[in-house]
Amino acid sequence: MTNSPTPGGLCAGRVVAVTGAGRGLGRAHALAFAAEGARVVVNDLGVERDGAGSSTAPADEVVAEIRGSGGEAVAHGGDIATSEGAASLVAAALDTFGRLDTLVNNAGFLRDRMLVNLDEDDWDAVMRVHLKGHFLPLRHAAAHWRAEAKAGRRPDARVVNTSSGAGLLGSVGQGSYSAAKAGILGLTLVAAAELAGYGVQINAIAPAARTRMTEQAFAAAMAAPERPDAFDAMAPENVSPLVVWLGSAASDGVTGRVFETEGGRITVMDGWRPGPTADISARWSPAAAGATTRALLAASEPPLPAYGSR
Repeated sequence: MTNSPTPGGLCAGRVVAVTGAGRGLGRAHALAFAAEGARVVVNDLGVERDGAGSSTAPADEVVAEIRGSGGEAVAHGGDIATSEGAASLVAAALDTFGRLDTLVNNAGFLRDRMLVNLDEDDWDAVMRVHLKGHFLPLRHAAAHWRAEAKAGRRPDARVVNTSSGAGLLGSVGQGSYSAAKAGILGLTLVAAAELAGYGVQINAIAPAARTRMTEQAFAAAMAAPERPDAFDAMAPENVSPLVVWLGSAASDGVTGRVFETEGGRITVMDGWRPGPTADISARWSPAAAGATTRALLAASEPPLPAYGSR
């Protein structure tokens, strides 16, 4: 059971929509926002780990848990990877609570394969849920916030997107997932720049936690501690405090940034920055370009290895 909403909490008065909020990280986020006074739209299709099936139970259970602790929440079962479902997510917030202040894009699933065994249909399914499932809710929420700003009601809006270490470094056996999560980072940077004028801040997290999506890939590393009083570094609840802060008005001025978060650690990710450079102000020959590139690489920091390649 989540804690009762904190009077005057960090998100008191805000309305927050969280996708994929029936389990794992999304559930932890929804409960944490409610505990800080937010009214929450709990979106979840109730699918299996690979995206198959559906059930209203996971979202309904989270809503019941929030209400049971004195909070306010409503379930939303629409498919946010469709324009209709994404539009209805925004509508659910407006129709139920009269406003939308924060969108947390979290929904996703896995269909892991090595590249030579990765079917086109599996590639498309992962791209659809992760990348399109970020774009469409963001697009519909942004259209609402832009209209509000143009009507003289400038919002103090927040979006938190969910990437992954796989999107930052790559992950062996997760080509589609890594590509989608990297795409989310690019989308975050563009959206932060485009929507700043409408009062919208957009950031991304790359979390590491024990969820249905990670339990098979990282079972040993992500096992719960044997001692019940020990700090569980892989609990999804560890990620939520940063998400709540990013989704609150307290994060004013923070936008277009990427944060890696795991256990008790928060890291600001710097992304691509220019390293060693050579410029001859003329066209290179292939041989000279190669020799110079080797010298530049020798002067640069080596890249971190993709997950699973160590």
